[in-house]
Amino acid sequence: MCGVPQEKEGVCNSCLAEQPHFRVLRAWSVFDGPVREALHKLKYQRAISLGWTLASQMLDFVKVELNWPVDAVVPVPLGRSRLRERGYNQVETIAKPLALGLGLQYFRDGLKRHKETRSQVGLTKSERRENIRDAFVADARVKGKSILVVDDVSTTGATLSAGAEALFLTGAKDVYALTVARALPQHGLESA
Repeated sequence: MCGVPQEKEGVCNSCLAEQPHFRVLRAWSVFDGPVREALHKLKYQRAISLGWTLASQMLDFVKVELNWPVDAVVPVPLGRSRLRERGYNQVETIAKPLALGLGLQYFRDGLKRHKETRSQVGLTKSERRENIRDAFVADARVKGKSILVVDDVSTTGATLSAGAEALFLTGAKDVYALTVARALPQHGLESA
């Protein structure tokens, strides 16, 4: 479910212990090398055009390999203070062109942060879950729809699971989670 590679088929021990709220999470790439550099430039150096570039590279993966039955794309939102500081939500620069390329509805405000949270970087898995708990509310437009919730990087899946929970509480029919990249356990929690 969480998308962490494992040696055997089936649900991993982590997902068995605490099932995430999304149906499944997949990443287009590993959070390493050029993808990591591109995401850092997008996020911290205002290289906004990289969002469109990444989305265009992800299209075949999402259309052909995943082919999930989704109706709309929703980006994970930033908190107000982080949005003011950065001036843009880097996830929107990926999610919107992805929605356009897939021919899906795009709900920019499908999720809203109603609780400011601290950065997840460096937090343990349980600290991340607690930090993001009840941070989101969903817009009524998601009711009855299958949603593709998009983020830039997944480390533990806590943010996407909290977003999926809010979407389900508002009546979403199903929630699939997609990230550009996945930080694997060997990368450490402080890397993403």
